[in-house]
Amino acid sequence: MSPNPTRPLDSNATGESEERIKRFLATASHDLQSPLRHIAMYAELLLDDLEETLDSEQLQSLRMIMEKAQTAQRLTKSLMSLAGGAPQVTPEEFDLRALTETIWGELTDEIAVHDATLASEGLPSIRTDPALLGLALRHLMSNALTYSSESPPQVTITAEREGADWFIRISDNGTGIDPAHQERIFEAFWKLPKAGAVPGAGLGLTTAREFLAALGGDVRLEHSDESGSRFTIRLPIA
Repeated sequence: MSPNPTRPLDSNATGESEERIKRFLATASHDLQSPLRHIAMYAELLLDDLEETLDSEQLQSLRMIMEKAQTAQRLTKSLMSLAGGAPQVTPEEFDLRALTETIWGELTDEIAVHDATLASEGLPSIRTDPALLGLALRHLMSNALTYSSESPPQVTITAEREGADWFIRISDNGTGIDPAHQERIFEAFWKLPKAGAVPGAGLGLTTAREFLAALGGDVRLEHSDESGSRFTIRLPIA
């Protein structure tokens, strides 16, 4: 009898990997809570004490610091609850286009990419948890910028309603994902190989998938070749 070419799934290894993820998320999130709480608190104190002496641009910067710290607090709490079973979900109505443009502005500053362009077509107002969806979008958009080709990065985000779901598609003109790696991209602690890439935990797409599952949705790689990649997020319509 010829050997079976398909290696059976090691349930013990899978369980150990999931436990490692939970320990990592719980520890990292817990350690971040205190500094984030202090950042938000001091920003609020500065606003109270200096509001009459600061100009509009300075006030906006302080408010932004406070809002971002509070958002990060929410995300770390969600990560801790994810480690315990399921993240806390706080749905609200928001403008998807405004969310994607905010994330894009933050990423292009952080990654310091030049000549990158974002096209957002038909992005509606939707009702879900903006922090959790924003984190998933952030990972996908960050990957599009990180794994870019020699051409200036171009990212297109579209959304359309199909039946009882929204389908949000994120397309790029990057290097694409080798077919040999496409089955592993959502695997915890695994990163797509790239020369000169900054080492990371390899949990971006894993946590994105888990957060979207908590929202009742999912994410999949719809297409990838040398012309770029396209990921699709499915979210139920509230």
